[in-house]
Amino acid sequence: MPNRPSPLSIFRFVPKSSLALTFALAAVAVCSTSAMAQRSGKGPAFTSPPTDDPNYALLGEFAGAIKTGENQYEPLALQIRPIGGDQFEAISFWGGLPGQEKHKPEMTKMIGIRSGDYVVLSGGPWAIFVEKDHCLIVDRKGDKLGHLDRVERQSPTLGATPPAGALVLFDGTNVDQFVGARMTDDGLLMEGAEIRPMLQDFNMHVEFRLPYMPQATGQSRGNSGLYLQSRYECQVLDSFATEPVFDGCGALYRFKAPDLNMCLPPLVWQTYDIQFTAPRWASDGSKIRGAHITSWINGVKVQDNVSLPNKTGAGKEEAPLLLPIHIQNHGDPVRFRNMWVIDRGLTTVEFPVTKKDDPKPESPEKKSTEKQSAEKQKPSAASDKEDKKPDAKQEKPAEAKKDKAEAKPAETKPAAEKTFAPAKNDKAADEKAEAASK
Repeated sequence: MPNRPSPLSIFRFVPKSSLALTFALAAVAVCSTSAMAQRSGKGPAFTSPPTDDPNYALLGEFAGAIKTGENQYEPLALQIRPIGGDQFEAISFWGGLPGQEKHKPEMTKMIGIRSGDYVVLSGGPWAIFVEKDHCLIVDRKGDKLGHLDRVERQSPTLGATPPAGALVLFDGTNVDQFVGARMTDDGLLMEGAEIRPMLQDFNMHVEFRLPYMPQATGQSRGNSGLYLQSRYECQVLDSFATEPVFDGCGALYRFKAPDLNMCLPPLVWQTYDIQFTAPRWASDGSKIRGAHITSWINGVKVQDNVSLPNKTGAGKEEAPLLLPIHIQNHGDPVRFRNMWVIDRGLTTVEFPVTKKDDPKPESPEKKSTEKQSAEKQKPSAASDKEDKKPDAKQEKPAEAKKDKAEAKPAETKPAAEKTFAPAKNDKAADEKAEAASK
């Protein structure tokens, strides 16, 4: 069998006019087939990586640098996903992937068709050959401009341990904290359930996994949602490799698009961290202040203290009445794990919590015991004088400093403003206060 030419070598033998025509025909084919897939239904939904789908191996993120001038290079990133048949759509960004420090939100949309084990993307100022572990970028002359490597990212809040005071909703052992919940054989929570405790102001951590549904589009592709108080939906959707929209992943459904589309590829575990403050009401039933939501997708803030004037989407009508948090069942096999919530009326912690954080508040008993232990280990004043006898020049500044400290007492926060902090911070503050009081 003759050797197949490399993707890059193809361009060296195709006239420019034929090359342009090839990409144009590819674009028409993609648009036509995509429309057919949309009419034909959702297609298969995979909850684990398929073994017989060659398109799945090309799904994902890539990043690297390309040549933009003589000895000049710029970082470029790419997200690509299958959209039915052997067709693909992709977006590229200068600076890096969404959520990375130098990422620029302006995007270039591209389309392509798989040929064997690679995809040729067109639509930008260059062509991109996407293979399983890397991409090649070439210009219209067939000259190589750059190389992108596959990137596999993970949320910094993935696997976050519930802090002290948190209510664990789901850890894979039971569904006691839910009404109407179902659990898979491998210990994952299925879509469609209500959280039993009803909460006012809270912080919630949720980990979710989207199914791989290559033939589905829009709201039919890995759809679920977190309805806070059954009224305000934080959207869950396979929006990977698309622009931010008001009904995409991270959106406040049909009210506000996320500031950034931080959705990762399907079948990858992702995180949703939500800080919710309920609306406030007057005694006559009128609303004084709307609900407020801050949310993070995969550790990146996508909604910043947004005020909601009313319910969102199909949420229940607003009223001065608590309702449960609802996990939407949209007919797609979205899975959940490691769910916990902080009732801010009972405790406060730093949020969101990363996997390395240990935000457990120090108990008053432990704090008092450590303080007493420090007092016992402290040498007496008489012993200090015997062991250390400073001369007169050294004593005067010390006395002046003491007088100054006594003239201006240390400032203390009101009890209502005190926040929990790791034990080492509280201990350091105690030692500093004791030193200032001498």
